Amino acid sequence: MTLKFGMQLPIQAQSTIFVEEWEETADGSDLRAIARACDAAGFAYVAVCDHIAIPRARADAMSTTWYDTIATLGFVAGVTKNVGLLSHVYVPAYRHSLQTAKAFATLDALSDGRAILGVGAGHVEEEFDALGLSFADRGKLLDTAIDEVRTLFSDEWAAGDLGQRPRPVQPGGPPIWVGGSSHAAIRRAAQRGDGWLPQGPPKEGMKAAIERLHELRAAARRDGPFTIGAFAPPGPPEKVAASIPYLEDLGVDQVQVRFPSISCSDLIDQIERFSALVTQPR
Repeated sequence: MTLKFGMQLPIQAQSTIFVEEWEETADGSDLRAIARACDAAGFAYVAVCDHIAIPRARADAMSTTWYDTIATLGFVAGVTKNVGLLSHVYVPAYRHSLQTAKAFATLDALSDGRAILGVGAGHVEEEFDALGLSFADRGKLLDTAIDEVRTLFSDEWAAGDLGQRPRPVQPGGPPIWVGGSSHAAIRRAAQRGDGWLPQGPPKEGMKAAIERLHELRAAARRDGPFTIGAFAPPGPPEKVAASIPYLEDLGVDQVQVRFPSISCSDLIDQIERFSALVTQPR
């Protein structure tokens, strides 16, 4: 099977949309155990979200528990060996491009080339306001950041008289996967990204969105490696595994999975069961 699998880590983001009750009292040891389980199960990546601070008006829905992306991925890097380390998704507009490039180049160097920079435009206007940024210009800010960070990944002296080391292990730096399901996000992924991370079903459906990605990449004369992502429907391992053939037929390269759980040990058990299901000959 060529299709790869990943998972957003629990605990590090606790929006009421997806948080499980047990996560509220979980700690770093639980996070470490789950990351190691994904690593042992052959998952392609584990993912960590990105928010700076949650406004009071949104706290009931989003909560204020959002671990720092780089600190958490660095922690996970130190307790795993093979699993990729994905930001899903990082908002580069919140930082200077030199900061983003430094953080992910260092993560890549320390993890022996496992970093994946997933990026998005951001959706919390109050965060932009707090940082003195224009929410209306978030798309333009993201486009600029992708171009600048890619250049900084490729060239130690891209910033003129300012050099950056350590250099990334991966040639050209960590791949940049663009998140979002809007027309603008799909266009950005095709024209600037190394992959696409949908954020919910595109309005036109996955099949049409993937076709549009290929058309836009051909028009932009981009023919390098490109990773197309998808979400499997959440559920027990058997249900998730049953959805895989359909996604394979669509031309998806990697799938993010989620298993509702009642405890850390329950989630680890489901990770192991899923791995056994999808690695068996069909």
